Amino acid sequence: MSIPDYQSCMLPFLSFLSDGHEHTLREAEDKLATHFSLTSAERVKLLPSGQQGIFKNRIGWARTYLKKAGLIEATKRGVFKITQRGLQSIASKPSKIDVKYLEQFPEFIEFRESSKGAIHSVDAAPTAGVASGAITPEESIEATHQTLREQLAQELLARLLACSPSFFEQVVVELLVKMGYGGSRQDAGERLGQTGDGGVDGVIKEDRLGLDQIFIQAKRWQGNVGRPDIQKFVGALQGQRARKGIFITTSSYTAEAVDYASRIDTKVVLIDGTRLADLMIDFDVGVSISASYVVKRIDSDYFDEV
Repeated sequence: MSIPDYQSCMLPFLSFLSDGHEHTLREAEDKLATHFSLTSAERVKLLPSGQQGIFKNRIGWARTYLKKAGLIEATKRGVFKITQRGLQSIASKPSKIDVKYLEQFPEFIEFRESSKGAIHSVDAAPTAGVASGAITPEESIEATHQTLREQLAQELLARLLACSPSFFEQVVVELLVKMGYGGSRQDAGERLGQTGDGGVDGVIKEDRLGLDQIFIQAKRWQGNVGRPDIQKFVGALQGQRARKGIFITTSSYTAEAVDYASRIDTKVVLIDGTRLADLMIDFDVGVSISASYVVKRIDSDYFDEV
């Protein structure tokens, strides 16, 4: 079963609390994971940022909405239980509990009105998802961020295809240096930019001390890179008695090329256009920060009274 949205979690969440006892969010998460027959992989699947689990995030928002509607209450930090109103809701045996159901409670309406401005300021498509209950506000923010990142990656690739071969090679060197290879920018790209030597475009130190070398092939292509191209590169590596190589292209690789590179003894890393753009974004090569947004949450320790 796929991971349920946060509205689908509300009724089983409240039902779990109908015993009247205090429970933690972790207990609710375990119980609902069993209720929805989630696999271990689904339980640990993360939001795109990698900062929080998707299921945990949705359980947390189900709890928040139920609390804002007065169906549950926090008894102490990280612990909550059902309220009398919540027990009455369960006793009425609703077919489901969602945002529309919660709108019968004045406290929830007040909460929705106060947060409406923030929700509608998000991009249109994610906003629709928030309004329908398909995604949580964090997922909306991350979806918007991912869309902007994909657009930036496409623009980066277009710029790389339009630049000169020598400039493209400079980009490759700068990226590898920022990733920790080659030591300084000055001595990083030995022979890079010169005429290819038997299928090798350049050599870069693996570390600052130069204990090993990595041979590079950097091709600003639009067509797919096939197995013969990788075989030629591997042959050049063997001619240099090299053990490691990186093949970088602005295009992509055929399935045969990827399979071949995975089965040979020589270690060859294939970086296609999509991954190249992602690495450039991650290591700030050719891009700069346009704006920064910080998402904050309550510091529970601050409000613990001594």
